[in-house]
Order: sequence, then C-alpha cells, then structure tokens
Amino acid sequence: MKVLIATDTVGGVFTYTSELGAELEAGGDEVVVATMGPAPREEQRRRLPARVHESEFRLEWMEDPWDDVAAAGEWLLSLAEEERPDVVHLCSYAHGALPFEAPKVLVAHSCVLSWWRAVHGCPAPAEWDRYRQEMSKGLRGADVVVAPTRAMLAEVERDHELRPGSGTVINNGSSTPPMGLKGPYIDRNRPVVGGERPLVVGSGRFWDPAKNLAALDAAAEGLAWPVVVAGEMGDAAPTHARSAGLLDRAALAELRRGAAIYAAPAVYEPFGLGILEAARDRCALVLGDIPSLRELWEGAAVFVDPRDERRLRWALEELIEDGTRREELAARAQRRAAGYGVARSARAYRRLYDRLRSVVHQGVAA
Repeated sequence: MKVLIATDTVGGVFTYTSELGAELEAGGDEVVVATMGPAPREEQRRRLPARVHESEFRLEWMEDPWDDVAAAGEWLLSLAEEERPDVVHLCSYAHGALPFEAPKVLVAHSCVLSWWRAVHGCPAPAEWDRYRQEMSKGLRGADVVVAPTRAMLAEVERDHELRPGSGTVINNGSSTPPMGLKGPYIDRNRPVVGGERPLVVGSGRFWDPAKNLAALDAAAEGLAWPVVVAGEMGDAAPTHARSAGLLDRAALAELRRGAAIYAAPAVYEPFGLGILEAARDRCALVLGDIPSLRELWEGAAVFVDPRDERRLRWALEELIEDGTRREELAARAQRRAAGYGVARSARAYRRLYDRLRSVVHQGVAA
C-alpha cells in the first residue's frame, strides 16, 4: 500500500508523522511524506522516510495563511497525481476539501477553536471565522476523521457537524523503548544533571499557555529537587526552573531518563506524546486534570487542577517525599504506556486504510 502523509514540522505532529511513517514502512507499506511549515531541521530529516517532499507553506493556524494554504493545496494535488497513493493521510484541516482521487484520512491533532476555549474560557473571536469555515469544509470533505482521544473527537464534534459515521479514535503511539523492562537505562541514585540528584522534568513550548509550563516554573520555587523544562522558550523564560532549551530527540530522552517525575500541568492537550514518552521512561506523572489526560492516564498518574499552582507544588512535594508511591506510580505509568505503542497505532491505521480501499474498489466494480 502507498500512503501520502501531508504533515507539518512543528511539535508533536512531526513526531507522530515520523514514527508512524517508520512503522508503516517496517510493515511493508510505501510512505511518501509532504511537509509544510518551517523547513525541517537536519535532525528531523534523519527521522523521516526516504521519500520526502518539502515545502515552507504557512500553516492554517498561522497569521494570514490562506494564500499559502491554497498554494499548498495545489502542490499536494500535483504530488498526489505524481505519486498515485492508495490513501492520502492529512494532518491539516483545510486540505480535507481537496479533490484527491484517493480516499482521505484527516487527523484532528488539535485545533485553534478548542485550544482557545480551553485557554481563554470563551469561544475564539471573529478573526478566526475563516479558520472555522475552512476547518468545517475540510472535515466534511474527508472520508474519515481521526482523533487521538475521545475527548478531542468530542471537541471537534462540538464545533462542527461531521458526516454520520465519519469520526473515529486512534490513539497516538510512541516507539520510545520502555525503561526498566530489559535493564535500567540509568541508576536513579547517581548524579544526573550538574551533579544534582533526581529531577522533575517538563517539556513543550514554554510560551504556549495550553502547555502551562509557567505553572510548573512557579511550583519549582524552593522545591527540594531541581526542575528542568525543555522546549522552545519564545520570548519567555523560566524563573525558578532551569531551561534546557530546545533539545533533539536523543538529548530529551536522556533528560527524561534522568528524572523521577514528569510534570505536564496542561490546560489543553489532545494527546501528549511527551507524556507518553516520559511514562515509557518510567517517570511518575503529575498531569493537568483535563478530560483527554484522564481518558489516557486515569489510575496511572496524579491529577491536579492546572490553574492551581499551590496544588501542583503540593503534588510534587508529596511524590518527592514518598519514594514508594513515586515508584508505584512510575511503574503504573510504564505499564499503561506499553498499551500505546506505535505498532498498535499503525495496525489501526492499516485497518482503516484497507477499509477505505475496499469501499473504493467496490464503487469501481459497481
């Protein structure tokens, strides 16, 4: 089977694409990737399949993107005509309305409308009406709309009327090897960063209020263990935590493996690949109490009101002081993470692709 994945190079969507693409190729499928947004970094290029078409078209959530979105659509149609994929797998909404000959799978990784509601507590303003309209057209044009959690699918359905039966859930997956199943990666009692003892780690875009890493920074003041945050800082910077900056995948994995606790006090997180990777690395999880994270990690994490910095600090203090509970939670998180492997995700996508192809073939035969 030949799959054309149209994606972007920003954040978790790129990780999703690179890992799913590698797993599909390992299973014998041919994967062609078309990238939009900022040019891939060299470290990113190494993680992509061999067949990659790059562009730097602005993404639909960026400022004044619509000329670029239209140009990207023409580009994708020409690529599809050249490549003749069996399935087109889209990670952007507007392009779901394009007249591809192959069936279209559109993945709702996140969206501005639900992000705005979670972050600001109100609907997105009128300046996002064009985005809303283009998103609706794309969702209606797709053969299947996939969300990584039931919570995210519910958010999409809240804002848009999907075609009956077109929405489904396929959890994201991670290929990060689990820690401790075939021997430990690190000795948790040895110094790990700057000669200090075990860490609390958070990762993500520090400037993004949805990730809410500013709350983790506030909770870090006076904490017995150091707190390190990794990711793009933007114009902001942590005051009480330490910044590791934007790390490549290997360096970020090493940082997580030197930590006993991973904190993600998110107010909006449709899935959270960083959380999954931390769980696979046997970190105890402290998470924002939001529907998507409850759905994925109920019983395997500590949940806190993400807007209550004091409760976040208390939760971290309790886990630092209670090693037995901390290790129990870390083990639970790791066991739960084993159910979110990328191989399982790829199998679910293959079944979906096969179903769509069979429908197309039946239509041709009729």
